[in-house]
Amino acid sequence: MVSADGAGPGTAERCCPTLLAAPLDEDQAAELAPVFKALGDPVRLRLLSMIASRAGGEVCVCDLTPAFALSQPTISHHLKLLRQAGLIAAERRGTWVHYRLLPAATDRLAAVLTRPAPDPAATS
Repeated sequence: MVSADGAGPGTAERCCPTLLAAPLDEDQAAELAPVFKALGDPVRLRLLSMIASRAGGEVCVCDLTPAFALSQPTISHHLKLLRQAGLIAAERRGTWVHYRLLPAATDRLAAVLTRPAPDPAATS
């Protein structure tokens, strides 16, 4: 017989560990949905990883475009969606735009995606 919490009789643990300490509330889900939507495209995910891994923390759009078989306006559109999702910031310098990762946004994602550390007192 399985108890209401999904555990077997006499056990207090679930069969599978949870990802979050608590489920997201409506506001948190609404805030994070556009971020996950922006990351749901392979081009945008690659762009974000290229920006995040760049030494010095920023990259010019002129250095991003050659990595894709897409036009510069298409790349700019994808970058705009990453900006609107709050993942990157942009700064125009003359003709070119330079992009940098916004660490607070990726920290927020990491907090959602990271399983909480086990409680050492619970394992004793």
